[in-house]
Amino acid sequence: MRRTLIAGLTIAAVAVGGTAYLLLSTPSQRALMAQSRAERAVIVWGNADASVVAPLVDAFNRRHPGVTVRYTDVDSTLMYDRIVGTVQGGKAAPDIVWSSAMDLQAKLINDGYAQRYASPQKSALPDEAVWKDMGYGVTAEPVAIVYNKRLIAPSEVPQTHQAFTALLRARREALIGKVATYDPARSNVGYLYVTQDQAITRDTRALLQAIAATRPILLPTTEPMMDAVGKGEVAIAYNVVGPYALKHAASDDGVGVVFPKDYTLVASRVAFIPRDAPHPAGARLFLDFMLSREGQLLLARGLLPPMRTDLANTRSALPQARPIRGGPQLFVNLDPVKRRRFLAEWDAILAEGANAR
Repeated sequence: MRRTLIAGLTIAAVAVGGTAYLLLSTPSQRALMAQSRAERAVIVWGNADASVVAPLVDAFNRRHPGVTVRYTDVDSTLMYDRIVGTVQGGKAAPDIVWSSAMDLQAKLINDGYAQRYASPQKSALPDEAVWKDMGYGVTAEPVAIVYNKRLIAPSEVPQTHQAFTALLRARREALIGKVATYDPARSNVGYLYVTQDQAITRDTRALLQAIAATRPILLPTTEPMMDAVGKGEVAIAYNVVGPYALKHAASDDGVGVVFPKDYTLVASRVAFIPRDAPHPAGARLFLDFMLSREGQLLLARGLLPPMRTDLANTRSALPQARPIRGGPQLFVNLDPVKRRRFLAEWDAILAEGANAR
C-alpha cells in the first residue's frame, strides 16, 4: 500500500515537466492577470514546510514574473490567532491562509474571515474539497501508523486500529515509554484526528486506553515523532501525517508506514482568501495555480498528495480512505465546553493508564 502511494506520487512528480498550466482564456481571467500584475505581490501563510512549497512558488513566479509570492511557514494555532488578531486590530491580512488545521480553517470561514471565490479549477475537485466557494481542500493526506522495524516484528505490525489496540495490550510492558502520538491539548491537528476517530468508531476509547497504559510520549508536531521512531526511542507512533511519514521512511529503511485497512483518515490542507486580502487578484491567481494540474503535481514532489480527481491520488491508492469533510461539522468539537470535556476525559484516561499494573 505504501509503495502504491509513493509510486503514484512519483509518477505525478515526473509528469509535471510536460504539463501545461492553462488559465481559461476569458476576459475575466485576462483581467485577473492584469490586476495581479498591478498588485505585484501575493502573501501566503501556510504550515507546510517552506521547502515543500518552494517548487510551487518558484513555478508561479516564473509564469507571472510581475507577481512575487512571499510564503511564510506559520504554526496552525498561531496562524488562527494571528488572523483573528489582524482583523480585529485593523492590520493588513495575508492573501492566502493555508493550513492543515481543517477545523480552525472552517471556523475562520464560518466566522466571516474569508471571501467567496469560485475558482475555475473547482470542477476537478471532489465535493467535500469545496465549501461555500470559500474554503478549498488542496491536498489529500492520509493519516498513518509509523513503526521502527527493529522494535516491531513483521508479524506484529498492526494493519487495523483493532489490531493496534491488541498489540498495545499484548506488549504493554515492553512498550512502556515507547509509544508516541500527538498531544491533543497542544496540537490542533492531533485534536482533529482523534476526534475524527471518535466520530468513526466507538472503539476509539479502547484504543486510547491501550495507548495510555503504555505511558506514551505526547508531542505537538510530526517531526519529533518521526525522529524518535527513526532513532528507536519510540517503537510505534499513532496518527502521523502520512506524507511526512513516507518522506522520512524513503530515507530510512528502518522505518515502516501503515495506512490502516479498516479505515484511513484523509486530511486536507485547506486554503482560503481572507476577506480583507491586500492583493485579492494575486490571491485568486495563486489559488487557481495551487488547484491546477501543474500546481497539484508540483506539490506532489514534496509528497503532498493531490486532491484533483483527474490525477492519481489517495482515494485511488487507498480504497479504505475516509476523507475528513469540511464544513460546520468540523468546528463542533472546537466548542470550548466540548473541548474541555474531551481533554478532561483524555487526562483521566492518561491518569488511569499511568496507574495501571
